[in-house]
Amino acid sequence: MGWLEITFTAAGLVLGIVSIGTPFIADRQARRSRRIGFRKQMDIAIGHNGHADGVDPRLGLFNDLPAMRDATLVLLRIENDGSRHVEESDYIDPSAQYGLTAEFPGRSIQAQDVTLPDEHANLMGYFENQPGLLVAGPSTLRIPRVPLKPGAHYKILVLLTGGQEGAPVAVTGDIKGGKLHENHSLTPDEKPPVFSKQARWTTVVLGLALIAAATLPLAVPAPLPEDCESGRLRLTGSTAFEPVLDELAQKYRDHCDGKPDITVATHGSRTGVRELALSGGRRRQGASVIAFSDGPRPASYTQLSESRIAVSLFTLVVHDDVRLTNLSVTDVRRIYRGEIRNWSQLAGPDLPVVLVSRTSGSGTRSALTTRVLGGADEPPASSDDCVNRTVRGAPVLRCELDSTEQVLETVARTPGAIGYSELRAASTPERPRGLHRLDLDGHAPDLDRLESSGYPYREIEYAYAYGRPPADSLASSFLAFAVDNGTGKGVVATHGHLPCGTPVGLRICGAID
Repeated sequence: MGWLEITFTAAGLVLGIVSIGTPFIADRQARRSRRIGFRKQMDIAIGHNGHADGVDPRLGLFNDLPAMRDATLVLLRIENDGSRHVEESDYIDPSAQYGLTAEFPGRSIQAQDVTLPDEHANLMGYFENQPGLLVAGPSTLRIPRVPLKPGAHYKILVLLTGGQEGAPVAVTGDIKGGKLHENHSLTPDEKPPVFSKQARWTTVVLGLALIAAATLPLAVPAPLPEDCESGRLRLTGSTAFEPVLDELAQKYRDHCDGKPDITVATHGSRTGVRELALSGGRRRQGASVIAFSDGPRPASYTQLSESRIAVSLFTLVVHDDVRLTNLSVTDVRRIYRGEIRNWSQLAGPDLPVVLVSRTSGSGTRSALTTRVLGGADEPPASSDDCVNRTVRGAPVLRCELDSTEQVLETVARTPGAIGYSELRAASTPERPRGLHRLDLDGHAPDLDRLESSGYPYREIEYAYAYGRPPADSLASSFLAFAVDNGTGKGVVATHGHLPCGTPVGLRICGAID
């Protein structure tokens, strides 16, 4: 069986079931809510009901009363046709006493009365006592907040003058957790169904016909979309890019009907690239591997093929006690060389500088070294806890941590501390309180102005595979999804990165060496 036959068979089967079930489910669901229905059961002329100089073939009851020549009687039925009680508090109306409004456009109210069945005679107090029916305008009748049990109803008889019999009549109001609606019926006291008997039978016959047309067996599973591949894939490398990888993996699985098995296990850019290069192309637990890196691979890893995914922005962060908001790149280099040991040397507070850094496998650290520090590495670590020195004579206290989250938390609680982070992690409302970002040479980290600002602390996010993945492999398909697919590019952009697959991204990704 071809995929087209399978598709039509499944669609016919589903449509048949839905078409049969929908009216009954809708009827049941509708009646389970709070519902007040109204209908005009009578609208008759009791006067001449014609022009003063015209001829009416029917003798009116009030021909001798000029004011009643065009009199009409309207009988309204208000009913609870749902399955839930409607209490006084369920009416939504600015007035504390009234819940519904009846309008008789073009006619004037002369008198009104209420009739009740014996089983609901207890409701008469709402009409005989306060607030009662209120004529709020020549053609406007306000109706009290009358509580109604399921099936309960009352009728309002209104004497009107002016206009014609059969003119429009409207009842308006709002019900909490339900609705007010107009009913129609053939007889005065027939309770109208949501769907007529004819409509129900027609629906049943149509549904059965559609199911009958969908009797071919669904023996062959639906194929994957053309841009999908099955298999197992492991994504590793950059911790800064991990949130993007998590969502990209989930979006790709959703796009491919959940068939691919993709796991994300990041331990740092350099660590991931090194493990991939040393693997010799061997699969890990049966899965092919892609390593993501904040910056290019070492030149010796020639066996790795690369794909440029995005431009990532990074930022320097300082404790809020360091009230500086901008540093020159020159001063940043002096800080990381140990020449600046106290913030007062840069017109800041009298606080010692504390360098909170990432470990050597971090792509964020590598980007700082390459793009900001001019290739010079940071000074050796001199503290294990970012508070106490473990190396005597070190020019500045410096510690190394394993993740961006640890860096941000440590900077936020350590007066005088400076660290670095992927931009989005340092910008979200969930970031630790007590730190702020720094501009560099007067340039803020801004994706929208990246092409013109010259902000230096940025790097390409690379994806590396061992050798060139075959075109029909899961690795190749996933990389195409991340770079070229609209959903993939949207995920990258949502997490604060500039996709290389966009026009601006193509220029910047090609320009960064």
